Amino acid sequence: MSGVNLVKMQNEHSAWYCARTKPKREHFAAAHLRKNLNLEVFHPRLLVERATQRGVMRVLEPLFPCYLFVRCVLEESLNEIQHTNGIHGLVHFGNQITPVADSIVGELQECFNAEETMTVHDRISPGDEIIIGEGAFAGMNAYVLRLMPARKRVQILIEILGGPTPVEVDRRSVVLVKNTLAELAPILAATYTGIVPVRV
Repeated sequence: MSGVNLVKMQNEHSAWYCARTKPKREHFAAAHLRKNLNLEVFHPRLLVERATQRGVMRVLEPLFPCYLFVRCVLEESLNEIQHTNGIHGLVHFGNQITPVADSIVGELQECFNAEETMTVHDRISPGDEIIIGEGAFAGMNAYVLRLMPARKRVQILIEILGGPTPVEVDRRSVVLVKNTLAELAPILAATYTGIVPVRV
């Protein structure tokens, strides 16, 4: 990123900057920034359910894939940050590297308790397409017919022997097909505010 004009800070205090990482290297880059450069890093992550060949698994995923926040005095740390393993470079607009407001990072830190992970539980409703992650029907797609919260069961409609058949399965064995961060945005908002999103 040679030739980039640095934004001159009004004082020598550190500020937050957004760093772009190499794919799937967010945690690796964060660890190197902390250990080797002794910098403060904020890297919010989510614990998300995924259907795999081994059943429903909980996996850690970054809230912002390929990005993290690092606090530093830019003039002192720019070169070292950009040569850190896993870092692609600091985010810039045009030819300026601009800081991220403390208030923005502060709000995120409050929601995520600094470096603690947040567990996201998807909410399913009748009509949702799901994948069965465990049991005899593992790996098969189905549709939700109704929820049975008292029994922690879900009635689904699945293709068996060429025809749709209603089947009851454990709620923990099903995962929404559209379980991406974009699809989870309303669920995350509800988690922060306590408000249940309305499906339309």
